[in-house]
Amino acid sequence: MRTPWLAYLSELVGTALLIAVGVSFVILDFGAGSPVAAFLPDPGIRRLITGFLFGSTGALIAYSLVGKISGAHINPVVTLAFWIKGKFSSRDTLGYIVAQFIGAVVGSLPLLLWRQVGKGIGYGGTTPGAGYTVTEALAGEIVTTICLIVGLFTFLGHKKLRRYTPLLFPFLYAVMVYIEAPISGTSTNPARSFGPSVVSGIWIGWWIYFVGPIVGMLIGVGIHRFSWLKRFEVEVAKVYHFEHDFYGIFRREL
Repeated sequence: MRTPWLAYLSELVGTALLIAVGVSFVILDFGAGSPVAAFLPDPGIRRLITGFLFGSTGALIAYSLVGKISGAHINPVVTLAFWIKGKFSSRDTLGYIVAQFIGAVVGSLPLLLWRQVGKGIGYGGTTPGAGYTVTEALAGEIVTTICLIVGLFTFLGHKKLRRYTPLLFPFLYAVMVYIEAPISGTSTNPARSFGPSVVSGIWIGWWIYFVGPIVGMLIGVGIHRFSWLKRFEVEVAKVYHFEHDFYGIFRREL
C-alpha cells in the first residue's frame, strides 16, 4: 500500500496557511500599535471580525486544491474525530497529525515579520485571559471544541447541508471568538496554539490547548453518536470535495 505523501504535504501546507493568514488577522486586530484598534476601539467588534476572518481562512483552504487533496482537516482533533468515527486509518491519522504540527510551526515563522506589533501579543499565541483561572480557560476550550465537532459532523452528515460545510466556520468562529476569546483565546486546535508558542517562546498554560480540545472532541463525538444527531452520519473524512478520494484514504470503514 502506497503512503499518500502528497495528502500529508497538502495537510502541512493547509495548516501552515491557516496559521500564517488566520493568526495574522489576530495580530492585525489586536497587536500593539495596530491601526485597527484606533479605527475600531470596541474589542468585542474586533473579536467578532477576527473570528469571522479566521474561520473564512479555514473555509477557503477547504475549497482550495489543498482541501481537495487532503480533506482540509488542518486540526489534530478533527483528524482524531474522523479516526474515532471509523473514517480514517490509524496510519493516516498519525501522518496527518505530524504534518499539522510541522505545518503550524512553518506557518508561524512568517508571523515574525510583524515584529513588535506581533511580539507584544506573543505573535497571536493563546494563553489564559487576564482575570480568568486555568480551570475556566480549560472549560472554554472544551466547550468551544464541542461546538466545532458537533457543528462539523452535523453539517457533514446532513445531506442538504453537507455542501455548505466550509461556510459554517466563519460564522461559528465569529461567535466563539466574540464570546470566549477573553477566557482562553479560542484555540480549539492544538497545532494552532503550538506554532505561535514555538516562535514566541511563550508556553503559559500550554497544556490547556492540548487537553481542552481533545476532551472537547471526545465529548463532541459522544454527543453526535449518542443523541438524535446520530442520524446525520458522516460518510467521508473530508470537509469539502467529497467526490475526490486521493489514494483512496477517505472512505475507509475500519
